[in-house]
Amino acid sequence: MANYRFRVTFEDHEEVSRDIEIRSNQTFEDFHFVINNSIGFEATKIASFFMSDDNWKKGKEISNREVSEEQQAIISSLKKSRLCDFIVDPHQKIYYIFDSDNQWTFRLELIKINREDEAGATYPRTVRTMGEAPKQFGGAVAILVPAPEDFDLDMDIEDEEDEPEIETEDMGVDESEIPEGEDKGAFVASTDEAGADEFETADGEGTEEDGFADTDES
Repeated sequence: MANYRFRVTFEDHEEVSRDIEIRSNQTFEDFHFVINNSIGFEATKIASFFMSDDNWKKGKEISNREVSEEQQAIISSLKKSRLCDFIVDPHQKIYYIFDSDNQWTFRLELIKINREDEAGATYPRTVRTMGEAPKQFGGAVAILVPAPEDFDLDMDIEDEEDEPEIETEDMGVDESEIPEGEDKGAFVASTDEAGADEFETADGEGTEEDGFADTDES
């Protein structure tokens, strides 16, 4: 019995590939399972093979998704379709799309046709592995939240309280004495405590409590 050797490559990870041998009379469902097994994926999602030309233009679809009676005329069943009924080119190219939610896309290319099976070999089988396949269910690292006994809710607050305050120059003003509504930054302390109550005018006379002393009208 003849068998095909396909090179299976991730479209977005060209450095990762698998060489798979499968008998010509085996089904696309067999192909589907061996591909996923070779890369460590769970073959539980919807999958479709598209027979392609040399330019990777998609043609006939073979799928395991549910289709209407009208679609059955153009979409073949994965379980019922044998590879030999679709391989028409000694360098046949096939698009394989797995898991429509994540759109894992592969390029499958026929690289060799063996006229006879290897004695004692079980098909399909993976005969060559290159590169580490990406993770099927995303690569994000889960963030573990500490248990309540290990997590101090006041930690951030305490850290802020412990931060040293920026020292400012002491201007000698007690801000509690500044009337509400006034701009505290506008007050400047006098260097002479006595000058806070009175100061001399240019003629040497002091001020009264409410302001400058009245001058002699005469």
